[in-house]
Amino acid sequence: MRFMRLLVSALALVIFVAGLSTRLGPLPPLGHLLDPVHGVWAVARSAKPVAMTRAAIPGLDAEVRVLVDRRGVPHIFATTEADAYRAQGYIVARDRLFQLELQTRATAGRLTEWVDSVALSADRAMRALDLAGYADRHFAELDTRGQEAQALRAFADGVNAWIDRMRARDLPFEYRLLDVRPERWRPANTFYLLQRMNWTLAYGQHGLKRQRVAVHVGGLAADALLSSQSPIQEPIQPNGQDEPRFEVAPIPPPIVSNRVASITDFPSAAPPLDGGLGSNNWAVAPERTLRGHAILAGDPHLELTLPSIWYEIHLVVPGIMDVYGATIPGAPGIIIGFNRDVAWSFTNTEADVMDFYREIVDDSSQPRSTQLDGEWVPVRERVEEYHDPRGQLIAADTFLTSHRGPLRLIDGDWLSLRWTAFEPSHTMGAMVEAARAKSAPEWLEAMERFDVPPQNTLVADRAGTIAIRSTGRFPLRPGNQGGRIVDGSASRNDWMGSWPVERMPFAVNPAQGYLASANQQPIDPAVDSTYLGADWRQPWRALRINQLLRRGMAWTPDAIAELQTDAGSARADHFVPVFLAAVDRLKQNNAVDPELRNAGRRLAEWDRRYGLDSERAILFELAMDELTVRTWDELENEAGRRIYTPSSAALTALLQDSVSLWWDDQRTAVRETRDSILAQSLRGALQSATERYGDPEEGGWRWSRVRTMRIYHLLRIPALSALDVPNEGGTATLSPMSAGGTHGASWRMVVELAPEVRGWTVYPGGQSGNPASAFYDDRIPQWSAGALEPVSFPSAPNDLAPDSVVARLVITPTRQ
Repeated sequence: MRFMRLLVSALALVIFVAGLSTRLGPLPPLGHLLDPVHGVWAVARSAKPVAMTRAAIPGLDAEVRVLVDRRGVPHIFATTEADAYRAQGYIVARDRLFQLELQTRATAGRLTEWVDSVALSADRAMRALDLAGYADRHFAELDTRGQEAQALRAFADGVNAWIDRMRARDLPFEYRLLDVRPERWRPANTFYLLQRMNWTLAYGQHGLKRQRVAVHVGGLAADALLSSQSPIQEPIQPNGQDEPRFEVAPIPPPIVSNRVASITDFPSAAPPLDGGLGSNNWAVAPERTLRGHAILAGDPHLELTLPSIWYEIHLVVPGIMDVYGATIPGAPGIIIGFNRDVAWSFTNTEADVMDFYREIVDDSSQPRSTQLDGEWVPVRERVEEYHDPRGQLIAADTFLTSHRGPLRLIDGDWLSLRWTAFEPSHTMGAMVEAARAKSAPEWLEAMERFDVPPQNTLVADRAGTIAIRSTGRFPLRPGNQGGRIVDGSASRNDWMGSWPVERMPFAVNPAQGYLASANQQPIDPAVDSTYLGADWRQPWRALRINQLLRRGMAWTPDAIAELQTDAGSARADHFVPVFLAAVDRLKQNNAVDPELRNAGRRLAEWDRRYGLDSERAILFELAMDELTVRTWDELENEAGRRIYTPSSAALTALLQDSVSLWWDDQRTAVRETRDSILAQSLRGALQSATERYGDPEEGGWRWSRVRTMRIYHLLRIPALSALDVPNEGGTATLSPMSAGGTHGASWRMVVELAPEVRGWTVYPGGQSGNPASAFYDDRIPQWSAGALEPVSFPSAPNDLAPDSVVARLVITPTRQ
């Protein structure tokens, strides 16, 4: 069945080829693909694990043993850290080689070399930021004798050892489709991965967004909509309160402008604020658990793909390292996981770590210099060329870089960008060192060097300590001003350094007995108003986690795991009564028609949970969509394109003013108010739901039918994707999904820090990147059901039961 799916997908891609020697864009000749020795058939032959194999890696210090358990997890037993990373590189390349190269090429802006001009816009976005150039320079600046550089080189040795020994049948399916061969892996490629994470997690563009909004609706409204203070405070660093604090301020009315934003822009990567991108983590202190041991849980929410962004692995170097968890292919060591004493996880801080500077240039059409403190500073010119799969030049760009960073003409101004991603990083070294920690304080000390992308780092240990710190390189700005475009002609406006560790939001063993983060504002501005960011992610998941954790005093790992797929919604708890109250007020004025009355009745029937059988959740979601569209129409430009959409948390402030001009649709002759917009939104939701899904009494509204997860193959090949996967959760629940179903919980982990540490994990995919492998997507059913699986955590090879091992690999040094 797996092979047939693979074959069908291959045939579907080349079905319109006119002959066996005809190419279709980037695809190979059909005869090549169906070659019984080297074509798609070979992929199936390499899919089954071999019970016992041997391999060699140049530079290996001693023999390494690798045991693959029944879940496809490799347990690597080495005598040195470098050997462990060499073996890790080898194994990851064996299972995820195409993924390794794809993410490297995406960061470098070299996808056109595989798929021609279809990827030109994506490549141009990456080249404009010069992410690959910065990655290469950062690697070159490492201490060659330091543990970070040694780990990256060792990992690269392993990847290249696999590439060098690959047989024809081992070549991944995707390379066959594209008719290309893998490139060798460079140690600097790990920094490409880090830059890709910066792009995904820390590319906020707050200053540019605020300017665009201010142009359309005025500066005061822009400041309120993109505020540095979330209107709902449930901070990561506990503020001593046992319930959220609503700090709701009026939103000034819009001042409509006719100015249209320029098409020329810096690349944008920001996801919708109410989407599935984000993360959760929490830790419960021993006094609040049934067995008296700290419990830690983590589930990052990212784009879901096949193969997954995560790869599960266990590394053992006796006396030095014994660490288990998830890594991102391309990074040595473990990103999220645990060892024999400590467990850790991350969520994104959402901090503002970039600024735009308005530069004075010597020539407005072709700048050669920018002015700084009365002096002219040269601008660097960089030419980027793009080639197709045949090596032919298809486009070329000239990019400019100031002394701060990329320089571009935007909305009539020359703006340069300063971003922490452009500065040397020690994140990978911090992660390598932290994996050896014996306690939470030791782990936190190692993580002081972690700089980009900034993360809320949660840790717990066997002694019962739980702690959290928002960690990273947070710029110190003059005058505590952020989220604005800055005058670039004076050096006094540049960053004054970074936050010292002691200033970072932090908590250890709080009186409340637990810690939790879900991308909310890290510290209550009533405690510390230093600018850290703006336009904070909606706080609904944070509210729900805190609400549930406050109730419990005897938590178990199973109960904690259940929270990760809790279907309740603080967002629904807040907005459903708002809709219903508006209907009730209109009833009192005899302003309710039968359709609105019907919509209100059906919404009132909902238990505000996104269970798979819920038949009212979709009505609420469509009502929120309608409300968003009807409320923020002033933020559309003349082309009808929304330049910015405030989060649902911003609506909580607007709801306090029933006659705000924001409610009025200036395109109509009547004056709309809050209640009329709420009524129109609910009525429109009922109409939309009925048109799309049929009569509400016939089962077409069931949540499991109307909203599902869509886990695409990296090349978006439907036959190799997992589509329409049920998910008990919705927008802003603890197990969220984006509207398109492509983002959600990419990894779930629970760890009990008992005398013998125990862990449970799952992710929506499988260990292998080979679509014909049993380990390609085998974990999706468990993930969809919210079930975690206990992990095997052996100290030595003999600790794994023979019947739990599906493959063994012995790696030896290459003979000279």
